[in-house]
Amino acid sequence: MGAMTRCAEGAVDGTVSWQRFAAPYEYPVAFTRRALDADNPLLADLLSRREPDRRHRCLVFVDDGLLAARPDLPGELHAYARTHGDRMELVHAPIPVAGGERVKVEPRHLEVMQDAIHHHRIDRHSYVIAIGGGAVLDAVGFAAATAHRGVRHLRMPTTTLAQNDSGVGVKNAVNLHGVKNYSGAFAPPWAVLNDFDLLSALPARQRRAGLAEAVKVALIRDGHFFEWMEVAAARLAAFEAEAEERMIRRCAELHMRQIAQGGDPFEMGSARPLDFGHWSAHKLEQLTSHAVSHGEAVAIGVALDTRYSVLAGLLPAGEDERVARLLERLGFALHHPALSAPGPCGGLALIEGLAEFREHLGGELTITLLEAVGVGREVHEIDPGLVARSLSWLAARADLGEAA
Repeated sequence: MGAMTRCAEGAVDGTVSWQRFAAPYEYPVAFTRRALDADNPLLADLLSRREPDRRHRCLVFVDDGLLAARPDLPGELHAYARTHGDRMELVHAPIPVAGGERVKVEPRHLEVMQDAIHHHRIDRHSYVIAIGGGAVLDAVGFAAATAHRGVRHLRMPTTTLAQNDSGVGVKNAVNLHGVKNYSGAFAPPWAVLNDFDLLSALPARQRRAGLAEAVKVALIRDGHFFEWMEVAAARLAAFEAEAEERMIRRCAELHMRQIAQGGDPFEMGSARPLDFGHWSAHKLEQLTSHAVSHGEAVAIGVALDTRYSVLAGLLPAGEDERVARLLERLGFALHHPALSAPGPCGGLALIEGLAEFREHLGGELTITLLEAVGVGREVHEIDPGLVARSLSWLAARADLGEAA
């Protein structure tokens, strides 16, 4: 590799050998109910899919918010492991981890998980199982990805946002230096197991959060799905089971299709179509110290970028109203005072999010906007003046809503 040969004159003639190989990635994304019932073999099947005759050692981390709502969950896990003891064993009682952004912003949480993986001798034929929302999956996934250069990681998402979006993807990360997802890795999971029954433990605010990502992916990839959401908005807002499950499945399918067929699963380039609405959402989360949740911030970011698309002449007039109405019917507020917060140089702090997003991309600024419902378009420049006008539009809508 990279051999160097010396010429007679003493000069160095550099020769380059290219190393090329392709590594296939595949993992199942399963949907079920009552995943921990003893007579549901799906979890054990996923663990043993490649080594059916092996008894697999498993270390489980569980979102503490879920444990508060489902205190019987550790007992269910132990009972399940006993029933399927020929294929799995729990090496320790399920370990609680901080739910929400707490687990991503405090380094000690990552250290605790890494210490547990080491202490319980979880190797590359053992499993780390994460049960929780997207932030927990991110942090536990990063701990698993960095142990032994990667141990098997099975995700059990417990929020709509994780089941329909982040939980089926290939990214893991924690926050660092005040930057969201600064430290992380691309590490596909061994499997994803979505249990719809786990959603019933969610507070309404958390359960609603995933609907913002559904609107996002419909706007950039599937106009018919967006139209269905408009028709089903009341049922989705009420968390009607059939509508919610259809939404989650379709979002997961679209997300998986982008990863598999988008040509850049590990984001080596600068395009991030699945981050439509996210440049401002990430900044808004930061400005509010995460008092505005990710889903709520994405709803605002989607409305902002849709309005911007109209002002920039990319999207027909009126489609911004259409998108905003759907988000409001789903229960989202589309304005927050932090959107008007000043930055250190006197401009809007939100605009700083563009520079941070460019740094996150690692090169050219690439923002996905809309040219039609269901059709995204990448641009490489954003006009701060049009952003300000879009923010004013959101504020005016909020004032009208309060007046009504």
